[in-house]
Amino acid sequence: MTELSLRPDRTAPTAAGEELRLRRELAAVYRLVAHFRMTDLIFTHISARLPGPEQHFLINPYGLLFEEITASDLVKIDLSGHPVEESPHPVNPAGFVIHSAIHAARSDAHCVLHTHTRAGCAVAAQEEGLLPLNQISMEFYGRLGYHDYEGVALNLAEQRRLVADLGRHPAMILRNHGLLTVGETPAQAFLRMYYLDKACEIQTTATAGGAGLVTPSPDVCALTARQLAGEDDSSDLQDDKAYDLAWSALLRLVERIAPDYKD
Repeated sequence: MTELSLRPDRTAPTAAGEELRLRRELAAVYRLVAHFRMTDLIFTHISARLPGPEQHFLINPYGLLFEEITASDLVKIDLSGHPVEESPHPVNPAGFVIHSAIHAARSDAHCVLHTHTRAGCAVAAQEEGLLPLNQISMEFYGRLGYHDYEGVALNLAEQRRLVADLGRHPAMILRNHGLLTVGETPAQAFLRMYYLDKACEIQTTATAGGAGLVTPSPDVCALTARQLAGEDDSSDLQDDKAYDLAWSALLRLVERIAPDYKD
């Protein structure tokens, strides 16, 4: 099996080869989102930008469960959410409102992942947002945007506010709605979402206990965020392989549970 790094591959021999690689990586992410129970039936999206000046993207076919999606099922669309080549599957242009805004504004947002998980929606309804209750939560300390709910994302005028609220952050909580992460690769966006959702699960469990909550000092939270982002030079040891190793392990999982994802 070919391992896919979190870092984008700049050495793909052809555009067709790079598209196939991205299709398979994105299909793997769809299967992992399904496996970890982060889906909302056929709704929500994970989109990935294809290389080239055309501003084309891959997205799920409207109507398929995430556990059904294969590399060849993914639909190639333009920045307006319309198919650019024939496909037997429809797309949901309205669902691409959030994704297209972020793709257009952030050159580093090659993948945009949006979920409606129970824990994510619960924290999105809490006034204080995500709290630094655990090492997992602290990955997002000072690195998380918030966007107020404006109704179902069907209005293009909301795009400017979405982009402003995300800023340069790698993740965002859509209040009263759900979670969103971006990444230079589908793998990076997925791992960010996995841990953002895990942080929300920890928070809903901790707050359900009824006792007072303990949080580290702001300095410790900021240090931890830098350490987890690989941006801290003050620590005695460094670990720059963790996420690549985690992604390789996840690909082995997909190969076992859904080997048809590459079809």
